[in-house]
Amino acid sequence: MKAKVIDLSGKEVGEMELPDVFNEEFRPDLIKRAVLAAQANRLQPYGPGSLSGLKTSAVSWGTGRGVSRVPRIVNGRRAARVPQAKGGRRAHPPKPQADRTEKVNAKERKKAIRSAIAATANRDLVRARGHIFTGEPIVVAKDDLETVEKTVEVRKFLESCGLWDDVLRAKSGRTIRAGRGKMRGRKYKHPKSLLIVAGKDCSLIRASRNLSGVDTTTVDRLNAELLAPGTHAGRLTVWTESSLKWLGETYGH
Repeated sequence: MKAKVIDLSGKEVGEMELPDVFNEEFRPDLIKRAVLAAQANRLQPYGPGSLSGLKTSAVSWGTGRGVSRVPRIVNGRRAARVPQAKGGRRAHPPKPQADRTEKVNAKERKKAIRSAIAATANRDLVRARGHIFTGEPIVVAKDDLETVEKTVEVRKFLESCGLWDDVLRAKSGRTIRAGRGKMRGRKYKHPKSLLIVAGKDCSLIRASRNLSGVDTTTVDRLNAELLAPGTHAGRLTVWTESSLKWLGETYGH
């Protein structure tokens, strides 16, 4: 399998043989496991403190007063401490010490990444994710792209190769979250646009980080969640020549 190589102006300057990793079989089951495990392992411990609802002077009045035997605050009659009382402890709260991490076998995780990489070259899978593009779904750019320092230069490159409409799709697709999460620092939901993979840490990563829905990473930091957001493989991806060479050396040519 070969792919066209383009320069910063979007013109074709040659062809490049894609690494054998792009022939990997499509395994959506492994990709989903790897993505969900990555998300689970990012969860922060959540739950009340061990003494929440118990810091009170409440004691029961005992029997003989014609009232329930719930603990009541000293010098008053308001119930406290028990779950059914206002300000009392919760009956079955989430446990902060609970282990919510998920484990994935190393070979399965690596195969999921290889499968997700191959899915970026599958036109049907990329279309199914809703991406907008012209020509082939896999875009290979010369290493000159890694020297770009300004966001406007990244925009010109994406416009020249027919990918800018996908960024606009992500920008216009921002919606307000339906649930309580809008009050907890995650008011908006943002669609994902394309992924840019560089061969090394460079100025391109900083230049493209403000584009809506666009993620940029180095090839050695690729993971299943970047390649398949929401467990759905086939993300529109821009590769640099050096990143594909790294894939060929790592996964075989």
